[in-house]
Amino acid sequence: MIDANELYKYVESCLEGTDLFLVEVKVGAGNLIEVTVDSDAPVSIDECERLTREIEKAYNRDEEDYTLEVGSAGLTSPLKTPRQYRKYIGQEVEVISRDGKKLSGLLKSADEEGFVLLVKEKVKREGEKRPVIEEREHPMKYEEVKQTKYILKF
Repeated sequence: MIDANELYKYVESCLEGTDLFLVEVKVGAGNLIEVTVDSDAPVSIDECERLTREIEKAYNRDEEDYTLEVGSAGLTSPLKTPRQYRKYIGQEVEVISRDGKKLSGLLKSADEEGFVLLVKEKVKREGEKRPVIEEREHPMKYEEVKQTKYILKF
């Protein structure tokens, strides 16, 4: 069976000097390999083909049979890496926390540890009859998040 960690490191080295970055490498039953990449610009089919050829050069099918799928993270795919979060700063996202809470808001900032979500919330201020809408920051660590998705608007 192909080692996923070894393959991950190899793919990262193949992407050095390009606009692409690695999102995920999965090695499943029967050596089904799925490599997902992303970029700040759209990922072309030619870039996926180039990466496929690089992997096929390093991993000989005669020595170990495998099925290889190389693709890009889609707009509706969950965010998985800090770099993806940084890509979507200023955009609306939906976050589901590990405890099941769902928040939607503007992704304000992101770093290697976590991100800040700006959420519009109804707040009842002391002395006022009606609640008002305020933007509140929700700092979150990546390990607290079950899933984050970009909200696609038309």
